[in-house]
Amino acid sequence: AAGVPRALPSSGPKSLREMPHPLATSSSEEMGPALTPSPDLLLPRSIADKDLSLPNGTPVDTSSPASSSSLLNRLQLDDDLDGETRDLFVTVDDPKKHVCTMETYITYRVTTKTTRAEFDLPEYSVRRRYQDFDWLRNKLEESQPTHLIPPLPEKFVVKGVVDRFSEEFVETRRKALDKFLKRITDHPVLSFNEHFNVFLTAKDLNAYKKQGMALLSKMGESVKYVTGGYKLRNRPLEFAAVGEYLDTFSLKLGTIDRIAQRIIKEQLEYLVELREYGPVYSTWGGLEVELSEPLEGVSACIGNCCTALEELSEDMTEDFLPVLREYILYSESMKNVLKKRDQVQAEYEAKLEAVALKKEDRPKVPTDVEKCQDRVECFNADLKADMERWQNNKRQDFRQLLMGMADKNIQYYEKCLTAWESIIPLLQDKPETK
Repeated sequence: AAGVPRALPSSGPKSLREMPHPLATSSSEEMGPALTPSPDLLLPRSIADKDLSLPNGTPVDTSSPASSSSLLNRLQLDDDLDGETRDLFVTVDDPKKHVCTMETYITYRVTTKTTRAEFDLPEYSVRRRYQDFDWLRNKLEESQPTHLIPPLPEKFVVKGVVDRFSEEFVETRRKALDKFLKRITDHPVLSFNEHFNVFLTAKDLNAYKKQGMALLSKMGESVKYVTGGYKLRNRPLEFAAVGEYLDTFSLKLGTIDRIAQRIIKEQLEYLVELREYGPVYSTWGGLEVELSEPLEGVSACIGNCCTALEELSEDMTEDFLPVLREYILYSESMKNVLKKRDQVQAEYEAKLEAVALKKEDRPKVPTDVEKCQDRVECFNADLKADMERWQNNKRQDFRQLLMGMADKNIQYYEKCLTAWESIIPLLQDKPETK
């Protein structure tokens, strides 16, 4: 039944030797690039593998040349790949439930394959829980304050509303954690962070956590302890524009998220009605001998529409909403980095004013002021580069998201149309009784 959480299966560990190395050349790559869609655009198995059947039992082929599926199969996004040489691959899979005396929690297998010299081995496999991912993100924020750190999915869920141990919730979180690590892996600076290396390779991560808070970098110290009461005099217009854009962007996404959730709720309510509606025609057909076949056909048709609607709602819940929420969190992360940048600039301006107030003829600017200016320039350069990377990822992600949503809606209406059209022959071919 829809909405009823299923128990999380315990999938056994898989040997790394059984997994193909991502740097190995496959036969398809040797034949040249194929015009195939991104993995995010591939049809869910529940839709692609499930065949529609007419009321009379005849299978229906929905893969017509004009269907959206065939169109997507001929499409390749022009910016799917960035052309960079990949030497680090990380995946999150195999969630397992652990029941202890004090707590119950989920761990995920983090598999790493690499050719980088910073790693002692080419392959690693460790198990991590959510709080370990949270530790990694905090460490990245401490040690790389000038960079945009990808967001994590929300930690807390409302008890009684969402079962955090259900298969659906755990799979949604697994996908988000996998994307979080892939974002870091693709970053030219964050992927070389020592804390990231420890997270991927250490068998016992708690040993590193117990060492206490590591010393912040000089940049981090200046950001953390600068006085917050100073107002910027010369904030660059480009960063002011970024702040305004992020406010509008997060507001729009929040509105879409709320409306999409209402749509899904109404779809599920409509689905309940349809499931009660279809069997009525079937029981009616048992009383009407002459109308039995078309009435059974209507009942089967409504059943097929129920299946298609259930799949559409699941796709919106599992694929559409998580992307919206990730980018809402992403915009908040970007705002925090902008705030840190402003704090570093405020420190620089305050030191310049302090030098000017001394009214001393100095041949050059003091060294500490020059260092502070360097930090501002470094922050600006890093933030601009990360903003450009974020915009590229956003453009690609939302193109895939909206195209996938269009494709799934077209499939839904195609299946409903095919199901209803199947009833017409049953009515037309019925001989009239004299």
